[in-house]
Amino acid sequence: MWRPPRSRAPFSPGSRCSATIPRSAAPLLFFARGATLAGGLYNSMIKYEKFLPVIFVLSCLAIPANAGQGAGTADSAPESSAADRCAQLATAKPEWPDATTRIEQSAWRADGSQLAIPMGPPVTLPAHCELTGVMQERVGVDGQHYAIHFHLRLPVHWNGKFFFEGGGGTEGEPGSAIGQIAPGVAPAIAQGYAVVSQDSGHDNKTNSVPSGGGPVAFGFDPQARANYGGGSLKSVAEAAKAIIRSYYGQSPRRSYFVGCSKGGQEAMVFAQRFPEEFDGIIAGDPGFSLPRAAVAEAWDTQAFAHLVAPTGAKSFDPKLLPTSFSNAQFQVAREAVLAACDADDGVKDGITAAFESCTWRRVEPELKRGVCSPTKAASCLTEAQIDALRRVYAGPKDSKGKSLYSDWPLDAGIGSDGWRIWKIGPAMGGFPGINVAMGGPALAAIFTTPPTALEANPTAALDYDLRFDFDRDAPKIYAVQPPFERSAWTDISARSPHLEKFRARDGKMIVFQGASDPVFSLNDTLAWYREVDKLNGGTAANFVRVFPVPGMAHCGGGPATDEFDAFGALVNWVEKGLVPDRILAKAGPTSPWPGRTRPLCPYPQVARYGGSGSIEDAANFVCRRPVH
Repeated sequence: MWRPPRSRAPFSPGSRCSATIPRSAAPLLFFARGATLAGGLYNSMIKYEKFLPVIFVLSCLAIPANAGQGAGTADSAPESSAADRCAQLATAKPEWPDATTRIEQSAWRADGSQLAIPMGPPVTLPAHCELTGVMQERVGVDGQHYAIHFHLRLPVHWNGKFFFEGGGGTEGEPGSAIGQIAPGVAPAIAQGYAVVSQDSGHDNKTNSVPSGGGPVAFGFDPQARANYGGGSLKSVAEAAKAIIRSYYGQSPRRSYFVGCSKGGQEAMVFAQRFPEEFDGIIAGDPGFSLPRAAVAEAWDTQAFAHLVAPTGAKSFDPKLLPTSFSNAQFQVAREAVLAACDADDGVKDGITAAFESCTWRRVEPELKRGVCSPTKAASCLTEAQIDALRRVYAGPKDSKGKSLYSDWPLDAGIGSDGWRIWKIGPAMGGFPGINVAMGGPALAAIFTTPPTALEANPTAALDYDLRFDFDRDAPKIYAVQPPFERSAWTDISARSPHLEKFRARDGKMIVFQGASDPVFSLNDTLAWYREVDKLNGGTAANFVRVFPVPGMAHCGGGPATDEFDAFGALVNWVEKGLVPDRILAKAGPTSPWPGRTRPLCPYPQVARYGGSGSIEDAANFVCRRPVH
């Protein structure tokens, strides 16, 4: 949906991130759900607090899903009649599944109305009824007023289908509910889908408390945290379907959920906890291990901070973190990965499609060839920088060596703009990276129990990460303490491999993820898929498929063919039985190879060069299991 930026492409699939923003800006915004980073994100830290809400919504939402489905006209009523019924919705009282639900307002939008989109041209919308609703209004244990808000658009030319747009970051914005899908592709609302989005039970405008970390302050209320973790989802889906029945006189014949990042976590929540709600689900770069991934963010911050922190200092200027690596130094690291692994997929093309065979043991010797010396002082790496990368890619561990999250695949996307904006911040400086700006406060207030209050400034966030003890503090993601009767892991994770009920209802799921996703490890996602496959006797591919995207960062960006139509593939699978054996992907204009195409292959297959023809054309590549 547009929303966060839906960087690149779709909303983050379906998510609030989406894609009508300029491709060059995409990797840096994958997140803003209704707000815009618009340059302020990287501005001097003086404006950090002002832009903090934007940073927290930053989780991309960008789903490369160019759903190419036509907008049908299932039982479409004349526009005048539809407008009258829209006006009546404001006072209508459908049979709400949740009796606390009420419609706040409804408004008719004429054909051709436009919606402003941050960082992109306005989107032209078809004639539709737009409404906002609210449910479960209450006062939390922290004295804050909470409620679940949702946003729904009902097109006059309805195709009989329902589209739930996933969220991003720490949520708190109801979203635009247009279902942005991909650059140049009509959003879901224009294709005839009824589209809903929601804020997950807290409001950034009213629940952001500076002394509690700003947009993450809702973490001090148990129910708000649970709603963020997925408690709000089923209620919103059922309310939207009730309104659809009331407005159109019939239930949706097909229902889809599309999300990336936090939206990908929501996709997993639906498949695991509420499998009856959707026929098809897109889970892009899923944050289904969010609390553990937040621990990894602190781990990474400490590793990179070691390179720039003054000796003996317990705190330092956050602006120094981006200087831990220059772009030239990351290029040395990228070239080392390519030298070691590029040919594993049958051709040296700048893409490490066979990333699972690319191990630290193979890459480290190439990295050491780039070590600085008296005769090589520019575009080189220090031993300390190589150690930092080793530490980061191995993943967080406690003092006994126990893994606290996952390791990471070595991939040619290392150090790209979309990778470093999370890990250490942009090369232009002034911003310490999303891992610090959003990850630190979220780990403190949302993902650990009891929550810790931080001031809404970068120094407080960085200091918290630097003090984080992986023996003492990491277990807090599983802790329970009054008034929190459930741990953050219980409320927010969605990593269960049990999809039996989703399969039984003939549901279909497509998962895609960048091999260089810097916040959620693709290795964790693949480990989850192997667990699902084992539980299903090796037949998981009959209903769920994972498509790794070599080189891609979080929901988009990086040296990758990251423009693809995952949603279209899903619809064809659900409605036509066309199993997605490959998804055509294209490199965008800011990639190293604009226009290059590749097939995205369902794991464990990888795209291998057939041996002849242009390496710029997907037709010359086949999906095969890698040869180890």
